[in-house]
Amino acid sequence: MRQLPTASRAADAPSSQPERPRAALPALCLTQITSWGIVYYAFPVLNPQITAATGWNAATTTASFSAALLVSAVAGIRIGRILDARGPRTVMTAGSVIGTASLVIIATAPNMTLFTAGWLLAGLAMASTFYQPAFAALTRWWAPEHVRALTIVTLAGGLASTVFAPLTALLANHFSWRHTYLILAAVLAALTVPAHAFALRGPWPPAPTPAPAATGAALSTPAIARSRPFLFLAAALTLSAFAMYAVVITLVPLLLDRGYTATQAAWALGLGGAGQTLGRTLYATLARRSSPALRAAVLIGLGGATTAAFALIPGPYPLLATLAVTAGTVRGNLTLLQATAITDRWGTHRYGRLSGLLAAPATTASALAPFAGTALAVPLGGYPHLFAALALVSALAAVMAWQTAPTDSPR
Repeated sequence: MRQLPTASRAADAPSSQPERPRAALPALCLTQITSWGIVYYAFPVLNPQITAATGWNAATTTASFSAALLVSAVAGIRIGRILDARGPRTVMTAGSVIGTASLVIIATAPNMTLFTAGWLLAGLAMASTFYQPAFAALTRWWAPEHVRALTIVTLAGGLASTVFAPLTALLANHFSWRHTYLILAAVLAALTVPAHAFALRGPWPPAPTPAPAATGAALSTPAIARSRPFLFLAAALTLSAFAMYAVVITLVPLLLDRGYTATQAAWALGLGGAGQTLGRTLYATLARRSSPALRAAVLIGLGGATTAAFALIPGPYPLLATLAVTAGTVRGNLTLLQATAITDRWGTHRYGRLSGLLAAPATTASALAPFAGTALAVPLGGYPHLFAALALVSALAAVMAWQTAPTDSPR
Protein backbone atom coordinates (compact mmCIF):
# COMPACT_ATOMS: atom_id res chain seq x y z
CA MET A 1 0.00 0.00 0.00
CA ARG A 2 1.40 3.39 -0.88
CA GLN A 3 1.48 6.25 1.57
CA LEU A 4 -1.49 8.55 1.33
CA PRO A 5 -1.71 12.08 2.73
CA THR A 6 -3.89 12.56 5.77
CA ALA A 7 -5.70 15.62 6.98
CA SER A 8 -3.62 15.70 10.11
CA ARG A 9 -0.56 16.64 8.04
CA ALA A 10 -2.28 19.35 6.05
CA ALA A 11 -5.11 20.58 8.21
CA ASP A 12 -3.15 22.77 10.57
CA ALA A 13 -0.47 25.31 10.14
CA PRO A 14 0.82 26.25 13.61
CA SER A 15 3.05 29.30 13.68
CA SER A 16 5.38 27.87 16.30
CA GLN A 17 6.03 24.73 18.29
CA PRO A 18 3.74 24.67 21.37
CA GLU A 19 5.46 24.80 24.75
CA ARG A 20 5.21 21.31 26.21
CA PRO A 21 5.36 20.50 29.92
CA ARG A 22 8.21 18.01 30.15
CA ALA A 23 6.57 15.82 32.76
CA ALA A 24 3.22 15.56 30.97
CA LEU A 25 4.01 12.57 28.76
CA PRO A 26 5.47 10.27 31.46
CA ALA A 27 2.78 11.38 33.89
CA LEU A 28 -0.01 10.52 31.47
CA CYS A 29 1.61 7.14 30.84
CA LEU A 30 1.48 6.43 34.56
CA THR A 31 -2.04 7.73 35.10
CA GLN A 32 -3.54 5.90 32.11
CA ILE A 33 -2.16 2.58 33.37
CA THR A 34 -3.47 3.29 36.86
CA SER A 35 -6.85 4.81 36.00
CA TRP A 36 -7.82 2.19 33.44
CA GLY A 37 -6.40 -0.64 35.53
CA ILE A 38 -8.26 0.29 38.72
CA VAL A 39 -11.47 1.98 37.61
CA TYR A 40 -12.14 -0.30 34.62
CA TYR A 41 -10.23 -3.58 34.59
CA ALA A 42 -10.60 -4.43 38.29
CA PHE A 43 -14.36 -4.86 37.89
CA PRO A 44 -14.46 -7.93 35.58
CA VAL A 45 -11.99 -9.64 37.91
CA LEU A 46 -13.91 -8.80 41.11
CA ASN A 47 -17.47 -9.14 39.86
CA PRO A 48 -17.74 -12.92 40.44
CA GLN A 49 -16.62 -12.38 44.05
CA ILE A 50 -18.98 -9.42 44.45
CA THR A 51 -22.02 -11.43 43.38
CA ALA A 52 -20.99 -14.46 45.46
CA ALA A 53 -20.46 -12.41 48.61
CA THR A 54 -23.53 -10.18 48.35
CA GLY A 55 -26.07 -12.32 46.54
CA TRP A 56 -26.59 -9.53 44.01
CA ASN A 57 -27.38 -10.64 40.48
CA ALA A 58 -24.43 -10.53 38.05
CA ALA A 59 -26.54 -8.81 35.40
CA THR A 60 -27.50 -6.12 37.94
CA THR A 61 -23.95 -5.40 39.08
CA THR A 62 -22.81 -5.32 35.47
CA ALA A 63 -25.64 -2.90 34.67
CA SER A 64 -24.25 -0.54 37.32
CA PHE A 65 -20.85 -0.71 35.66
CA SER A 66 -22.50 -0.10 32.28
CA ALA A 67 -24.27 2.94 33.73
CA ALA A 68 -20.87 4.38 34.62
CA LEU A 69 -19.75 4.10 31.02
CA LEU A 70 -22.99 5.72 29.87
CA VAL A 71 -22.37 8.67 32.18
CA SER A 72 -18.86 8.86 30.75
CA ALA A 73 -20.26 9.06 27.21
CA VAL A 74 -22.62 11.92 28.03
CA ALA A 75 -20.15 13.84 30.16
CA GLY A 76 -17.40 13.45 27.57
CA ILE A 77 -19.14 15.85 25.14
CA ARG A 78 -19.06 18.73 27.61
CA ILE A 79 -15.60 17.80 28.86
CA GLY A 80 -14.28 17.91 25.29
CA ARG A 81 -15.33 21.55 24.99
CA ILE A 82 -13.71 22.40 28.33
CA LEU A 83 -10.49 20.70 27.22
CA ASP A 84 -10.40 22.72 23.98
CA ALA A 85 -10.76 25.96 25.93
CA ARG A 86 -8.83 25.39 29.17
CA GLY A 87 -6.62 22.34 28.93
CA PRO A 88 -6.42 19.09 30.90
CA ARG A 89 -4.97 19.92 34.32
CA THR A 90 -8.11 20.84 36.28
CA VAL A 91 -10.30 18.30 34.50
CA MET A 92 -7.98 15.36 35.05
CA THR A 93 -7.02 16.25 38.62
CA ALA A 94 -10.67 16.59 39.62
CA GLY A 95 -11.41 13.34 37.81
CA SER A 96 -8.79 11.50 39.88
CA VAL A 97 -10.30 12.81 43.11
CA ILE A 98 -13.79 11.83 41.97
CA GLY A 99 -12.57 8.41 40.93
CA THR A 100 -11.07 7.77 44.35
CA ALA A 101 -14.29 8.82 46.08
CA SER A 102 -16.38 6.64 43.79
CA LEU A 103 -14.36 3.51 44.60
CA VAL A 104 -14.74 4.16 48.32
CA ILE A 105 -18.51 4.39 47.86
CA ILE A 106 -18.53 1.17 45.80
CA ALA A 107 -16.41 -0.66 48.36
CA THR A 108 -18.59 0.33 51.32
CA ALA A 109 -22.01 0.17 49.63
CA PRO A 110 -24.46 -1.85 51.77
CA ASN A 111 -26.99 -2.20 48.95
CA MET A 112 -27.36 -1.99 45.19
CA THR A 113 -28.60 1.60 45.31
CA LEU A 114 -25.36 2.95 46.76
CA PHE A 115 -23.31 0.51 44.69
CA THR A 116 -24.90 1.97 41.55
CA ALA A 117 -24.47 5.53 42.82
CA GLY A 118 -20.77 4.87 43.25
CA TRP A 119 -20.50 3.64 39.68
CA LEU A 120 -22.42 6.65 38.33
CA LEU A 121 -19.84 8.87 40.02
CA ALA A 122 -17.08 6.68 38.58
CA GLY A 123 -18.48 7.43 35.12
CA LEU A 124 -17.69 11.11 35.58
CA ALA A 125 -14.16 10.13 36.61
CA MET A 126 -13.78 7.98 33.49
CA ALA A 127 -14.75 10.87 31.22
CA SER A 128 -12.24 13.11 33.02
CA THR A 129 -9.24 10.78 33.25
CA PHE A 130 -9.37 8.11 30.54
CA TYR A 131 -8.02 8.39 27.00
CA GLN A 132 -10.18 11.24 25.67
CA PRO A 133 -8.72 14.05 27.86
CA ALA A 134 -5.23 12.57 27.58
CA PHE A 135 -5.54 12.47 23.78
CA ALA A 136 -6.78 16.07 23.69
CA ALA A 137 -3.80 17.20 25.75
CA LEU A 138 -1.26 15.37 23.62
CA THR A 139 -2.84 16.40 20.32
CA ARG A 140 -2.60 20.10 21.26
CA TRP A 141 0.78 20.05 23.01
CA TRP A 142 2.56 17.69 20.61
CA ALA A 143 1.08 18.71 17.24
CA PRO A 144 2.16 18.03 14.54
CA GLU A 145 4.02 15.08 16.14
CA HIS A 146 1.01 13.98 18.15
CA VAL A 147 0.84 10.44 16.69
CA ARG A 148 4.16 9.62 18.34
CA ALA A 149 2.98 10.98 21.70
CA LEU A 150 -0.36 9.20 21.41
CA THR A 151 1.42 5.96 20.62
CA ILE A 152 3.66 6.25 23.68
CA VAL A 153 0.73 6.88 26.04
CA THR A 154 -1.37 4.10 24.59
CA LEU A 155 1.61 1.75 24.77
CA ALA A 156 1.64 2.42 28.48
CA GLY A 157 -2.14 2.33 28.79
CA GLY A 158 -2.17 -1.10 27.17
CA LEU A 159 -0.40 -2.41 30.26
CA ALA A 160 -3.35 -1.47 32.48
CA SER A 161 -4.95 -4.90 32.37
CA THR A 162 -1.57 -6.63 32.32
CA VAL A 163 -0.65 -4.98 35.62
CA PHE A 164 -3.95 -4.62 37.41
CA ALA A 165 -5.98 -7.70 36.39
CA PRO A 166 -3.47 -10.12 37.98
CA LEU A 167 -2.82 -7.68 40.86
CA THR A 168 -6.54 -7.43 41.55
CA ALA A 169 -6.86 -11.22 41.47
CA LEU A 170 -3.93 -11.50 43.90
CA LEU A 171 -5.49 -9.01 46.31
CA ALA A 172 -8.85 -10.76 46.03
CA ASN A 173 -7.19 -14.04 47.07
CA HIS A 174 -6.14 -12.42 50.37
CA PHE A 175 -8.84 -9.83 51.02
CA SER A 176 -12.56 -9.39 50.47
CA TRP A 177 -13.68 -7.54 47.35
CA ARG A 178 -14.51 -4.53 49.53
CA HIS A 179 -11.04 -4.32 51.04
CA THR A 180 -9.52 -4.90 47.60
CA TYR A 181 -11.39 -1.90 46.21
CA LEU A 182 -10.32 0.24 49.18
CA ILE A 183 -6.67 -0.69 48.59
CA LEU A 184 -7.01 0.10 44.90
CA ALA A 185 -8.67 3.45 45.73
CA ALA A 186 -5.66 4.39 47.84
CA VAL A 187 -3.32 3.47 44.99
CA LEU A 188 -5.40 5.52 42.55
CA ALA A 189 -5.26 8.60 44.78
CA ALA A 190 -1.55 8.29 45.53
CA LEU A 191 -0.48 7.93 41.91
CA THR A 192 -2.90 9.96 39.80
CA VAL A 193 -3.94 13.01 41.83
CA PRO A 194 -0.42 14.47 42.24
CA ALA A 195 0.60 13.42 38.73
CA HIS A 196 -2.28 15.31 37.13
CA ALA A 197 -2.00 18.28 39.46
CA PHE A 198 1.73 18.89 39.06
CA ALA A 199 2.71 17.45 35.68
CA LEU A 200 0.01 19.14 33.56
CA ARG A 201 0.84 22.72 34.54
CA GLY A 202 2.15 23.84 31.18
CA PRO A 203 0.48 26.73 29.33
CA TRP A 204 -2.40 25.64 27.11
CA PRO A 205 -1.61 26.82 23.57
CA PRO A 206 -4.35 28.32 21.41
CA ALA A 207 -5.94 26.06 18.83
CA PRO A 208 -4.00 26.11 15.54
CA THR A 209 -5.59 27.85 12.58
CA PRO A 210 -6.57 25.43 9.81
CA ALA A 211 -4.92 25.88 6.45
CA PRO A 212 -7.45 27.11 3.84
CA ALA A 213 -6.85 24.12 1.54
CA ALA A 214 -7.21 21.52 4.28
CA THR A 215 -9.84 18.84 4.09
CA GLY A 216 -12.90 20.06 5.98
CA ALA A 217 -11.30 23.40 6.85
CA ALA A 218 -14.22 25.39 5.46
CA LEU A 219 -16.80 23.28 7.29
CA SER A 220 -18.18 24.17 10.68
CA THR A 221 -18.15 21.65 13.50
CA PRO A 222 -21.92 20.95 13.12
CA ALA A 223 -21.48 20.51 9.36
CA ILE A 224 -18.71 17.96 9.85
CA ALA A 225 -20.77 16.16 12.51
CA ARG A 226 -23.68 15.85 10.05
CA SER A 227 -21.54 14.73 7.12
CA ARG A 228 -21.80 11.22 5.70
CA PRO A 229 -18.16 10.28 6.49
CA PHE A 230 -18.52 11.40 10.11
CA LEU A 231 -21.81 9.52 10.58
CA PHE A 232 -20.40 6.33 9.05
CA LEU A 233 -17.27 6.71 11.17
CA ALA A 234 -19.34 7.12 14.32
CA ALA A 235 -21.47 4.09 13.40
CA ALA A 236 -18.45 1.90 12.63
CA LEU A 237 -16.62 2.84 15.84
CA THR A 238 -19.82 2.39 17.85
CA LEU A 239 -20.45 -1.14 16.60
CA SER A 240 -16.77 -2.01 16.99
CA ALA A 241 -16.69 -0.64 20.55
CA PHE A 242 -19.79 -2.64 21.48
CA ALA A 243 -18.20 -5.86 20.27
CA MET A 244 -14.77 -5.11 21.70
CA TYR A 245 -15.91 -4.17 25.21
CA ALA A 246 -18.41 -7.02 25.38
CA VAL A 247 -15.53 -9.37 24.64
CA VAL A 248 -13.31 -7.77 27.30
CA ILE A 249 -15.96 -8.02 30.02
CA THR A 250 -17.14 -11.55 29.12
CA LEU A 251 -13.75 -13.14 28.47
CA VAL A 252 -13.36 -14.12 32.12
CA PRO A 253 -16.76 -15.87 32.37
CA LEU A 254 -16.14 -17.53 28.98
CA LEU A 255 -12.96 -19.11 30.30
CA LEU A 256 -14.53 -19.96 33.66
CA ASP A 257 -17.34 -21.78 31.85
CA ARG A 258 -14.72 -23.76 29.92
CA GLY A 259 -13.22 -25.02 33.17
CA TYR A 260 -10.26 -22.68 33.63
CA THR A 261 -9.46 -21.15 37.01
CA ALA A 262 -10.15 -17.55 37.98
CA THR A 263 -6.40 -16.90 38.02
CA GLN A 264 -5.99 -18.32 34.51
CA ALA A 265 -8.90 -16.19 33.30
CA ALA A 266 -7.43 -13.06 34.90
CA TRP A 267 -4.05 -13.75 33.29
CA ALA A 268 -5.70 -14.15 29.89
CA LEU A 269 -7.34 -10.76 30.36
CA GLY A 270 -3.98 -9.34 31.39
CA LEU A 271 -2.20 -10.86 28.41
CA GLY A 272 -4.64 -8.99 26.18
CA GLY A 273 -3.19 -5.80 27.64
CA ALA A 274 0.32 -6.95 26.75
CA GLY A 275 -0.95 -7.52 23.22
CA GLN A 276 -2.31 -3.98 23.13
CA THR A 277 1.14 -2.63 23.92
CA LEU A 278 2.66 -4.77 21.17
CA GLY A 279 0.04 -3.69 18.65
CA ARG A 280 0.52 0.00 19.28
CA THR A 281 4.18 -0.22 18.28
CA LEU A 282 2.95 -1.13 14.80
CA TYR A 283 0.39 1.63 14.33
CA ALA A 284 2.68 4.41 13.11
CA THR A 285 3.99 2.20 10.30
CA LEU A 286 0.46 1.13 9.41
CA ALA A 287 -0.68 4.78 9.36
CA ARG A 288 2.10 5.71 6.93
CA ARG A 289 1.22 2.90 4.55
CA SER A 290 -2.58 3.02 4.44
CA SER A 291 -5.44 5.45 4.11
CA PRO A 292 -7.70 6.17 7.12
CA ALA A 293 -10.72 4.35 5.67
CA LEU A 294 -8.79 1.24 4.62
CA ARG A 295 -6.99 1.15 7.96
CA ALA A 296 -10.27 1.35 9.86
CA ALA A 297 -11.91 -1.39 7.81
CA VAL A 298 -8.97 -3.80 8.14
CA LEU A 299 -8.43 -3.31 11.87
CA ILE A 300 -12.11 -3.61 12.76
CA GLY A 301 -12.37 -6.70 10.57
CA LEU A 302 -9.39 -8.29 12.31
CA GLY A 303 -11.03 -7.57 15.65
CA GLY A 304 -14.04 -9.56 14.50
CA ALA A 305 -11.79 -12.42 13.37
CA THR A 306 -10.18 -12.77 16.81
CA THR A 307 -13.60 -12.71 18.46
CA ALA A 308 -14.76 -15.51 16.15
CA ALA A 309 -11.66 -17.49 17.10
CA PHE A 310 -12.57 -17.25 20.79
CA ALA A 311 -16.00 -18.62 19.92
CA LEU A 312 -14.58 -21.59 18.04
CA ILE A 313 -11.47 -22.56 20.04
CA PRO A 314 -12.04 -24.09 23.51
CA GLY A 315 -8.37 -24.72 24.31
CA PRO A 316 -5.80 -25.68 25.29
CA TYR A 317 -4.95 -22.77 27.57
CA PRO A 318 -1.63 -21.81 25.89
CA LEU A 319 -3.49 -21.44 22.60
CA LEU A 320 -6.14 -19.26 24.24
CA ALA A 321 -3.41 -17.17 25.86
CA THR A 322 -1.82 -16.66 22.45
CA LEU A 323 -5.20 -15.70 21.05
CA ALA A 324 -5.67 -13.21 23.91
CA VAL A 325 -2.38 -11.55 22.97
CA THR A 326 -3.41 -11.45 19.31
CA ALA A 327 -6.80 -9.95 20.13
CA GLY A 328 -5.08 -7.40 22.35
CA THR A 329 -2.73 -6.48 19.49
CA VAL A 330 -5.70 -5.63 17.30
CA ARG A 331 -7.46 -3.84 20.16
CA GLY A 332 -4.39 -1.70 20.78
CA ASN A 333 -4.44 -0.52 17.18
CA LEU A 334 -8.16 0.22 17.41
CA THR A 335 -7.52 2.57 20.32
CA LEU A 336 -5.05 4.58 18.23
CA LEU A 337 -7.40 4.39 15.28
CA GLN A 338 -10.05 6.23 17.27
CA ALA A 339 -7.48 8.65 18.72
CA THR A 340 -6.37 9.73 15.23
CA ALA A 341 -9.70 9.42 13.40
CA ILE A 342 -10.49 13.14 13.66
CA THR A 343 -7.02 14.46 12.83
CA ASP A 344 -6.65 12.06 9.91
CA ARG A 345 -9.78 13.49 8.29
CA TRP A 346 -10.45 17.01 9.62
CA GLY A 347 -7.30 18.24 11.40
CA THR A 348 -6.53 19.14 15.02
CA HIS A 349 -8.07 22.58 15.48
CA ARG A 350 -11.45 21.23 16.71
CA TYR A 351 -10.18 17.99 18.16
CA GLY A 352 -11.77 18.22 21.62
CA ARG A 353 -15.28 18.98 20.38
CA LEU A 354 -15.28 16.58 17.44
CA SER A 355 -13.66 13.75 19.39
CA GLY A 356 -16.23 14.24 22.15
CA LEU A 357 -19.05 13.93 19.62
CA LEU A 358 -17.40 10.93 17.98
CA ALA A 359 -16.67 9.21 21.28
CA ALA A 360 -20.17 9.68 22.75
CA PRO A 361 -21.98 6.92 20.80
CA ALA A 362 -18.96 4.61 20.97
CA THR A 363 -18.71 5.09 24.72
CA THR A 364 -22.45 4.57 25.01
CA ALA A 365 -22.05 1.27 23.16
CA SER A 366 -19.18 0.29 25.43
CA ALA A 367 -21.45 1.19 28.36
CA LEU A 368 -24.20 -1.11 27.15
CA ALA A 369 -21.82 -3.89 26.11
CA PRO A 370 -21.02 -5.35 29.57
CA PHE A 371 -24.69 -5.60 30.54
CA ALA A 372 -25.84 -6.67 27.09
CA GLY A 373 -23.11 -9.28 26.77
CA THR A 374 -23.90 -10.80 30.14
CA ALA A 375 -27.64 -10.68 29.54
CA LEU A 376 -27.48 -12.13 26.00
CA ALA A 377 -25.18 -15.03 26.83
CA VAL A 378 -27.99 -17.21 28.19
CA PRO A 379 -30.63 -16.69 25.46
CA LEU A 380 -27.94 -17.09 22.77
CA GLY A 381 -26.96 -20.46 24.22
CA GLY A 382 -23.77 -19.58 26.09
CA TYR A 383 -20.67 -17.44 25.81
CA PRO A 384 -19.26 -19.10 22.66
CA HIS A 385 -22.46 -18.23 20.79
CA LEU A 386 -22.29 -14.70 22.19
CA PHE A 387 -18.75 -14.32 20.84
CA ALA A 388 -19.90 -15.55 17.42
CA ALA A 389 -22.65 -12.90 17.37
CA LEU A 390 -20.15 -10.22 18.38
CA ALA A 391 -17.88 -11.27 15.51
CA LEU A 392 -20.75 -10.59 13.09
CA VAL A 393 -21.24 -7.13 14.64
CA SER A 394 -17.56 -6.37 13.99
CA ALA A 395 -17.88 -7.55 10.39
CA LEU A 396 -20.74 -5.08 9.82
CA ALA A 397 -18.65 -2.32 11.41
CA ALA A 398 -15.75 -3.10 9.07
CA VAL A 399 -18.01 -2.67 6.03
CA MET A 400 -19.20 0.70 7.33
CA ALA A 401 -15.64 1.83 8.10
CA TRP A 402 -14.78 1.63 4.40
CA GLN A 403 -17.19 4.54 3.80
CA THR A 404 -15.48 6.96 6.20
CA ALA A 405 -13.16 8.87 3.88
CA PRO A 406 -14.09 12.57 3.46
CA THR A 407 -15.72 13.06 0.07
CA ASP A 408 -12.79 15.05 -1.29
CA SER A 409 -10.17 12.53 -0.15
CA PRO A 410 -9.18 9.11 -1.50
CA ARG A 411 -9.97 6.04 0.56
